[in-house]
Parts: sequence; C-alpha cells; structure tokens
Amino acid sequence: MAPYAANEDSMMVEEDDYNKLVAEPRKYEIAWVPLVYFMYVHIAAVYGLYLGITTAMWKTIAFTFVVHVLSSLGITAGVHRLWTHKTYKAKMPLQIFLMLCHSASNTNSSIKWVSDHTLHHKYTDTDADPHNSTRGFFYCHIGWAMVKKHPEARAKGKSIDLSELYANPVLRFQQKNALWLILLVAFIIPSLVPLIWNETFTVAYHMNLLRVTLVLNASLIVNSIAHMWGTRPYDKTILPVQNKIVSFFALGEGFHNYHHVFPHDYRTAELGDNFLNLTTKFIDFCARIGQAYDRRYVPDDVIAARIKRTGEKN
Repeated sequence: MAPYAANEDSMMVEEDDYNKLVAEPRKYEIAWVPLVYFMYVHIAAVYGLYLGITTAMWKTIAFTFVVHVLSSLGITAGVHRLWTHKTYKAKMPLQIFLMLCHSASNTNSSIKWVSDHTLHHKYTDTDADPHNSTRGFFYCHIGWAMVKKHPEARAKGKSIDLSELYANPVLRFQQKNALWLILLVAFIIPSLVPLIWNETFTVAYHMNLLRVTLVLNASLIVNSIAHMWGTRPYDKTILPVQNKIVSFFALGEGFHNYHHVFPHDYRTAELGDNFLNLTTKFIDFCARIGQAYDRRYVPDDVIAARIKRTGEKN
C-alpha cells in the first residue's frame, strides 16, 4: 500500500451561501421514464418483502442476499473506489467481476456513474452537483434521478474527461452493451436462478426487485443521509458527515466527511478495518489473492493535522 498527498482544497459551503441556496426557488423538468420505473420497483419491492416473509424458500432468501452484497460491491468497490477515485488498481479478472456486479445493481452504466460522481465531488452541494443536498432530502436521495439535470450540472458535465474510462476495454464493453447486459444480469438471471430449486417465478421475480430497490436506496443514502445527519470530525466547513448507520447499509460508505476530505483513500475511512467497512475488507482480500494492488491511503499524521486544523470540536 502507498500513502498519497491529500488534496485539502475541499468544496466549502459557507452558512450564508447554504441558506441562500436552500431558499432559492427551484424548477424541475420531470424525466418520466425513470419516474415511472422508480414508482414501479418500489411498489413491487413491498410485495417482494411480503413474499419474502410469507412464501419465499430459504434458498431464495439466501440467494437474494448474496446477489445484494455482490451488486453493492459493484458500486462501492467498483465504480466508486476503483474507477472514480482510483484508490487502488485491479487486474482484469477483478475488473470484469466488478463490472458485472455493478451491472447487477442497475444503477446506470459504470461510465455514466463515474461521470456523475466526479461532478459530485468536484462541485459538491452546488447546482453542478447532480444530487445537490441543498435542494432537500428527497431531491438528493432519489428526486434528482427523476428530473432532468440542472443546466449547471449539464454544462459542467461536458468538462469531465472520460477518455481513460472509454479506453478501458471492460468499461467500454459495458457501455456499448449496457441495455442488454444490465437487463440480463440485473433482472433475468436473478429471477430465473431460484427456479432451479422449484421457487415460483412470481416469488423469484419480486424478491429480485426487492433486492434491486434495496441496493439502489443503500447507495442513495450516501447522497442524502450522509450529507445531512452526523458529525464532521475532519472538516466542519463541508456538508458531508460521518454516519455509521449509512456505513452499515452501504458497506462502509458512510464515513463521508472523511471521504470528501480524503477521496483517494481506498478505505474511505480512517478506521479502514472497521467491521462496518465491508468494502475495505473485500479490497484487502482481493489484494491478498493478487487481484488488487497499489492501495492508496492517508498517513496518520496527515489525518491528525487535518482534524486539528478544520475538524468539528466536540
């Protein structure tokens, strides 16, 4: 593992600017396809939960849980820590595995996800941030995906350099074949596998939609809850916070104040071996078997200095 020189030029949102942004009237242009989709999967997920409690076989429940974890890792270890922040490097087998896992999450193509998340970090909690938290909880949680992007986000998005991502054969393949690949990996296969042990298709299908919805919301609470409720021990001048509940559901992504201060730390947390940080454990395991390497982290003295300089005092 190698330490890196942390960039301390974090996006700062002063209190007066924050209040001005919150008070500013907002206009929304609805994106009807994602709106209808999100309504459908959430309703279907409720029925899936009912079937999971009353009807589903234990093998189906176990299978759904495994696919849930794998598709979540596609987000946390894949598009987030590997391809957006380049916190570590991965050999081709691991890259293919993470691309397939991310496809199973049905959270856009990897290149599109990285593009949006890069904007989020570069212009945190401004109108150029796709899920600007100053626009309210619902908007930064899921509303942003139901409306067309703010003109500022669209304009700034054109400046994001995606050439390295398109040069990656794994990501280029997924981008080129995203429609059928995501349909196959996220919906068809997980809905058919339980039929092997004689589960009904209705149960298998709705349990999978429950899984898709839970993965979606587990990733979205990093945009919403982890920008609103928690502590700011590393930088009190930014909105992202530390929230252990988010870390539990999002496999270690809730140490968000730390992550926005030190985005290139592969652990996304000072306590990288914390039991809540399953993604860090996964990356460490991949390193032990030779699939992950060049993990980047922040030295303890740099962390301590930042806490002393800008941290929230208890």
